Amino acid sequence: MSGAKTSTADTSKNRDKSPKKTIAAQTQRAPSQSATARNDLDAYWVPFTPNRQFKAAPRLIAKAKDMHYEMTDGRKLLDGSAGLWCVNAGHCRDEIADAIALQAHEMDYATAFQMSHPKAFELASRLAGMAPGDLDHVFFTNSGSESVETSLKIALAYHKIRGEGSRTRFIGRERGYHGVNFGGISVGGIVGNRKQFGNMLNGVDHLPHTHNLEHNAFSRGQPAWGAHLADALEGLVTLHDASTIAAVIVEPMAGSTGVLVPPQGYLEKLRAICDKHGILLIFDEVITGFGRLGAPFAADYFGVIPDLMTMAKGISNGAVPMGGVMVRKGIYDAFMNGPEGTIELFHGYTYSAHPLACAAALATLDIYERDNLFQRAADLSGPWEEAAHALRGLPNVIDIRNIGLVAGIELAPRPGAPGTRAYDVFLECQKRGLLIRVTGDIIALSPPLIVSQAQIEEIFGILAEALRSVA
Repeated sequence: MSGAKTSTADTSKNRDKSPKKTIAAQTQRAPSQSATARNDLDAYWVPFTPNRQFKAAPRLIAKAKDMHYEMTDGRKLLDGSAGLWCVNAGHCRDEIADAIALQAHEMDYATAFQMSHPKAFELASRLAGMAPGDLDHVFFTNSGSESVETSLKIALAYHKIRGEGSRTRFIGRERGYHGVNFGGISVGGIVGNRKQFGNMLNGVDHLPHTHNLEHNAFSRGQPAWGAHLADALEGLVTLHDASTIAAVIVEPMAGSTGVLVPPQGYLEKLRAICDKHGILLIFDEVITGFGRLGAPFAADYFGVIPDLMTMAKGISNGAVPMGGVMVRKGIYDAFMNGPEGTIELFHGYTYSAHPLACAAALATLDIYERDNLFQRAADLSGPWEEAAHALRGLPNVIDIRNIGLVAGIELAPRPGAPGTRAYDVFLECQKRGLLIRVTGDIIALSPPLIVSQAQIEEIFGILAEALRSVA
């Protein structure tokens, strides 16, 4: 695997039980009568969705395989967004489904407090072997949102046990997305995710975002302009004093806000300023982890090692909810200096390192390694870039951004109706057989890493047709 360390974990353990016929195929069954007796769509409150609009014309997915979804009416959709940035190895991989089913028959759940199970340690060892630098310990969670909360709590506790309990302030970034829990929306910078929920965490400030169409429109890869924006951190240190700041948290590439690629030298500057002032640097790699940029993690791609690194999504290929926080050795070791028999960190979840999630993640890592998917993403990034930037000049396209197997296509908003143009493109693409993701008037593309060059051409070909047809 490109960029990965050698791991001593026994990756063949429990891998010799594969049935002749996949368990996934054996366990398919028709819905029970009770399951279909009442299905008027009313009971389910759909997240991040205008429910009344959706339920008036629902879009329901019935099946998925490899690069495609199948709708309940039988239409197929080419998946241009890897589900929700997470299905990096393609949909419904038999190896992952079988691993989950075998684990469910062997042991469905193990308590995470005062007990554990072998696969949790096997997975932790595999991840420690993959992660860059000395990020060699992992705390397991169930989602990216929980991973962010965990990273913030570890940062606070770390400074306190070192006698710097005054370091309680967090620095996020405008337009940052760090999940939907209170810590995440506090350090995040997307107004719509915050405005309904009253007070945020105290003592949070924000860096400016790096999006600038005047200087960086249609950049390929990292834009040349904008490294100086990291210097705003020095201003916040002057304002608040370094002795009050626990951590800075940023997405190396901001995904959910519309694919904002860091300027050349920007992340390096953040790292240097944090080192200068004893501030922890947290990378939120929930989207960028596990090959999305053509490397195991964005930290590998950019050559900048954070102190803590969140992960989720691609860790289990989206098959079972799972997340984690990778922690540098020195931070973990600082917690291990207290009296024997005391709990070092009063934090955790009922489902931390859930056996089914661990089984799914181990099978997922095997696929990444066996199929060399991270290198595949790197190899396809050139054709991907060319196909993305071929959209330049189409109606209403005001910017195109790309890195790895990610692209953001920004559209001019309709006067007085922001977001509607991209949403209409979203619907038009579905009519033509393509699933894309939109945020505001930005189209975000991030296909499974198994995408072929022909499918890349198909994705951008359909999108071009949709852009031409939507005024």
